[in-house]
Amino acid sequence: MASLSVDRSVIPGVDVVVFDKDGTLIELYHYWSQMVALRARFICEALGLDAEHEAGLRWALGVDEKTGRLRPEGPVGLKKREIVIQAAVDYLVGAGRLETKPACAAAFERADEESSRDLARFVRPTPGAEALVDALHSHGCRVAVATVDISRRAQLAVDFMGFGGKIDLVVGADQVARAKPAPDMLHLILKTLAIKPSRAVMVGDALTDLQMGLNADLKASIGVLSGLATAEQLRTLTPFVVRDVSGIKVLPIDRLVEPAIIEPLSDERLTTLPPPIPVPKGAARKILKEDRET
Repeated sequence: MASLSVDRSVIPGVDVVVFDKDGTLIELYHYWSQMVALRARFICEALGLDAEHEAGLRWALGVDEKTGRLRPEGPVGLKKREIVIQAAVDYLVGAGRLETKPACAAAFERADEESSRDLARFVRPTPGAEALVDALHSHGCRVAVATVDISRRAQLAVDFMGFGGKIDLVVGADQVARAKPAPDMLHLILKTLAIKPSRAVMVGDALTDLQMGLNADLKASIGVLSGLATAEQLRTLTPFVVRDVSGIKVLPIDRLVEPAIIEPLSDERLTTLPPPIPVPKGAARKILKEDRET
């Protein structure tokens, strides 16, 4: 068990921290821009398409090369693999090419194989990721990953970064019926680790990550600015927003000499965007309760 320090607030009594992968533990654009480029190239090679269609596929899959960011609507980095493949198929239908799903799926598999042989080219941890995982592990707090990526790819990435022995469970979208923002991944993690929602915290860079935490009724969710969403967007769902995971500190329980109080961030005039799913009134500034269940 540990307590998390976020800006001026403390979240006490945490038994597990669940991280999103891309944009939270791994640099988002660096990883996905290269994976999408591989996928688009292999699709075009298989179908005999030119560079113009290759660029069109990169856009359709979710990469905005002009801004150097992923498109906020995805699909890559946000949606399940099947949906990303379908985005490629839909683009090709618009280009007059029909019945391309088998070729697209094969191109995705080929990209997986090539990237797996050279993970150093694709996987780069976000600032503070290694230190935070180490600190949680050393203080006896469980660590898990919930990602829209497929499980075997996610496990390869965390193992490559040296996190494998410190992460208790990796759950990909292929292991559940419903992906984010549905709570299925978190339900599976909590059930497997035998931990109550009131002792779990979600950390993610996308609105779907934080909404998943709310839907699972976790103790708290923390938004990071190292990926898809802006501070204004994240604060529609949580008062806890940091630049990246280096802004989250781990405090051992014996450091707390009096009951911890969760203080919301200072009031700011924010332009908010609607969340993906309606949020219960007051959920974003919910006061986290002292643990009275054990």
